[in-house]
Amino acid sequence: MSMLLARITARRALVILPNNCSSAMATHNRQLHLQQDKAFVNGCWVGSRSGQTFQVTNPANQEVICTVPDMDASDVNEAIEAAYNAFYDKRWYNNTAKERAGMLKRWFQLMEDNKQEIAQLMTAESGKPIPESLGEVAYGNSFVEWFAEEARRIYGEIVPSPVPNRQLMLTRQPVGVAGLITPWNFPHAMITRKAAAALAAGCTVVIKPAEDTPLTALALTKLAEEAGFPKGVFNIITSSRKNAASIGELLCTSPKVAAISFTGSTEVGKLLYRHCASGIKRIGLELGGNAPFIVFKSADLDKAIAGAMGSKFRNCGQTCISANRFLIQDEVHDEFIAKLTDKLQALNIGNGCKDGIQIGPLINHAQLEKVKRFVADAKDKGGNIIYGGRHLTEIGSLFFEPTIVTNLRDDMMLYNEEVFGPVVSVIRFKTEEEALRIANGTQRGLAGYFYSTDLNQVFRVSRLLETGMIGVNEGLISATEAAFGGIKESGIGREGSKFGIDEYVYIKYLCYGNLEQ
Repeated sequence: MSMLLARITARRALVILPNNCSSAMATHNRQLHLQQDKAFVNGCWVGSRSGQTFQVTNPANQEVICTVPDMDASDVNEAIEAAYNAFYDKRWYNNTAKERAGMLKRWFQLMEDNKQEIAQLMTAESGKPIPESLGEVAYGNSFVEWFAEEARRIYGEIVPSPVPNRQLMLTRQPVGVAGLITPWNFPHAMITRKAAAALAAGCTVVIKPAEDTPLTALALTKLAEEAGFPKGVFNIITSSRKNAASIGELLCTSPKVAAISFTGSTEVGKLLYRHCASGIKRIGLELGGNAPFIVFKSADLDKAIAGAMGSKFRNCGQTCISANRFLIQDEVHDEFIAKLTDKLQALNIGNGCKDGIQIGPLINHAQLEKVKRFVADAKDKGGNIIYGGRHLTEIGSLFFEPTIVTNLRDDMMLYNEEVFGPVVSVIRFKTEEEALRIANGTQRGLAGYFYSTDLNQVFRVSRLLETGMIGVNEGLISATEAAFGGIKESGIGREGSKFGIDEYVYIKYLCYGNLEQ
């Protein structure tokens, strides 16, 4: 503990983000309540043991917002130790469900009271437009509210005994320390969806947010501190990309971490799964998708277009359940493309802090290059760029024009891989059987969408489409009450809903024998 206290540094004055999130933020004098430049371990705001930091930049203009600690495995060990001690020595799980629910409710209310400030930070570091950031804050907060209520409904069972002098009981108990590794595209909701469930169950947490978007995570941590969680229960570590792999491995292999929850790419998820295997560790994975968006000839095209816009262009196409392959039936193909092109032409692209902006930048240069490479690959192999396809350098270095590519073939990257950008990849089909064959012809199975007014087709396709979640005549499917997760290589387990608690508890069987009759 003395080493930890020695590393606590005096907090420097922090700046507030003005409404336009412009370069004025670097010179504004008022302190921003939620902007933090330290990590949080065992109830203390700390730097890294090495003293190293890394920069957090605004993707809209590439300006540096601030620096945060670049932590390594030694820092993470301290966080794990703090969480382990809080769970076992301080007996966090012995707090009543009502007490845990009360702390979660206070955290929820604090986030509600500070939603505008959280959204400003989120937009500054992620680039998403302010209305989208506010929407994510509302969505993320709802998980804390939900699991505060679920904390008091973690029930067990009394099981009828096969013999007369026994009583059989099943209880659900927290697994211990949970390591939570979260992505940059939803820096608020992916933390609350995991942490609220774990805390409600009685677990303690060590959170590793993405290197691109740590400020939102630190803001939530500040409010968790104010909500009164005991020391060691809620810990957050920040690191640059160079230390991310070693930190992930440590969280997966440490015998003091009982569960891992990860949202991110399938490739990284497989690596973490292998790391967890040596300890037979509980793991939840929400991984990449390759979501089909099927429009059948009976569809209401206006509703399909609205669903396509919501599903594809939210967060500049950088969501795990974004529609990736647009399968459009022959009879409505041309009309759908024409209507969609009209919608894209009307989009406002720019810095997400400005009023009226609907599409912001891609998160970083690696993601920009990926999108450019996918579009170029399709063009080289005979794809038709119907609209867009340009790197919008006149707006900023990370802006890419919303794009429609038709005439896709199965040897193109856009056909086989998740683009994670504002690119609509169109595949024309003739029959329902053909559409399902294409839609299911992937090892990814996170989300899928289809539009049809044929009731028989609706039930038939819902049963045959191989994804964990399906939007039927709906492009925005996420809800706190719904079980979120995929099949195939898109993940293990479910988040949100009443099933979200199950990732952080185990069933203990109690057999009371030799009871007097």
